[in-house]
Amino acid sequence: MPHSFFRGHGDGTWSDLDRRKAIAYADFRRQVCANCGTRPAEWDESAGGDEDAYRAITHRCVGCQIIADRQKTLPEGDEAHGMKVGLIPTSVHAALEVARTHPH
Repeated sequence: MPHSFFRGHGDGTWSDLDRRKAIAYADFRRQVCANCGTRPAEWDESAGGDEDAYRAITHRCVGCQIIADRQKTLPEGDEAHGMKVGLIPTSVHAALEVARTHPH
């Protein structure tokens, strides 16, 4: 979607400015570390950054904790290849269990 259209302007066609913005954003995203979400320039004082730009904090996500606990119960070796642990809402799980145990 062109940025101008997103902002409520134009008819949805891509203007030269929309294309330049999209290319600039793609370039910006390529610079972002996939792990921590920062860019090297944010840390580099010669680029206007600050070596103290961020602070590390801790945060516990209960969902991630539950996934990690369940991953510990997966079988060892080849038996676990391709197995993934994910979360689904309890109501969906209950409906799936009913469908599995009470086929039509």
